[in-house]
Amino acid sequence: MEVKPPAIVAHDLVRKFGEFTAVDHLSFSVGQGEVFGFLGPNGSGKSTTIRMLTGILPPTSGSARVAGFEVATQSRQIKFRIGYMSQKFSLYEDMTVVENLEFFAAIYRLDKIRSKARVEWAIENSELQEKRRVLTRDLPGGFRQRLALSCALMHEPSIMFLDEPTSGVDPVARRHFWDTIYGLAKRGVTILVTTHFLEESEYCDRVGMILDGKLVAIGSPRDLKREVFPDHTEEPTMDDVFVELVHRGRGTTP
Repeated sequence: MEVKPPAIVAHDLVRKFGEFTAVDHLSFSVGQGEVFGFLGPNGSGKSTTIRMLTGILPPTSGSARVAGFEVATQSRQIKFRIGYMSQKFSLYEDMTVVENLEFFAAIYRLDKIRSKARVEWAIENSELQEKRRVLTRDLPGGFRQRLALSCALMHEPSIMFLDEPTSGVDPVARRHFWDTIYGLAKRGVTILVTTHFLEESEYCDRVGMILDGKLVAIGSPRDLKREVFPDHTEEPTMDDVFVELVHRGRGTTP
């Protein structure tokens, strides 16, 4: 069987802002079609890592490859192969749903025929048929989230970076969002998602726990539970795992 190269590889990544080290020698990889969760409290370095991997922010040192390209020297090639959804959704408030979708299609240089097809796909897939002409600022949080994801998927990227995508939305919208993520992964799309909701890590194939810019644990939720609580008689939660890692002195209390 052919072994596919990882979709994302980070090696000894460091990012400093003056004397402050936001990301401290991070190394990990994400397989093709994998749902990888980056778990940690606010300010732990998750978003900074994503910005480096997407080519938005240059690393202070270390290296990374995304879709086979070096982030330091080939960021342009990377940007047309990935989708990026930030926690603020990166939508234009004074544009309608359709206008936002058409704008992102233009950014990704889709021709008119493909752009029209992808806009209609996005509206149907996000169940926004009744809100085509609604201004984005007037959409409820869950629909804004769906629209933001659809905009990031307009060019059918092979890798998705999702930065706190479920912040500020209700539990029903969060569940719907994760159903969409599973559907993408089944089609071979690689997902790197950051979250501070510990229970969401249960939805991931593997999880990397980050504290103060350092990766303190990595593995599947099941393996991490067994590693941290080998003699536990009851099924621990990922909250239990996280608190125990902090307690052991591998990080600081969030």
